[in-house]
Amino acid sequence: MKKYCLDTSGLSNPLEFMPEDIHPTIWAKVAGLIVDGTFAVTVEIYEELEHLPGPIGECIKGNEAALQMEIEEENWDWKTYVSHYEEMKVRHAAVISEYNGNRKGTIGLNDLTIIALAKTLGLPVVSSEKKTNVDQDSVKRQKIPDICEKEDVVHLNFNDLLRAEAIKN
Repeated sequence: MKKYCLDTSGLSNPLEFMPEDIHPTIWAKVAGLIVDGTFAVTVEIYEELEHLPGPIGECIKGNEAALQMEIEEENWDWKTYVSHYEEMKVRHAAVISEYNGNRKGTIGLNDLTIIALAKTLGLPVVSSEKKTNVDQDSVKRQKIPDICEKEDVVHLNFNDLLRAEAIKN
């Protein structure tokens, strides 16, 4: 059963700071969540996740069907997902990197797909991004947590995920 929508940064950043060889228990349990189909990802995010190294990367590659939600599959409301995604591209155009000269500190279209998926499925997004600092020019710079808030989607970081799943070392 799907419980979370996973952005690449939800695993890539923790892997950098909590490597699998030092924290094997945590990563084995995260791998179990992958195998169990706990995470939902879009095609775009799956293509990014495939590049993760080590055992967790191999787990992702071996469990594509458990992770990826594809358009035109009968088992989910992909038409609503497409509608959310198209509406969000218009609503958030001012802070989408690809529409603004790849400006740093903005959201990418791939990121928008995972938020649209989360909105469609009514699930939280797991990412390692932090909300934009209000002291910065937050009109021009928005990240996944900022857009999640605007779209009424819950945002969790990796530690929030570990706590929600009662995963400890």
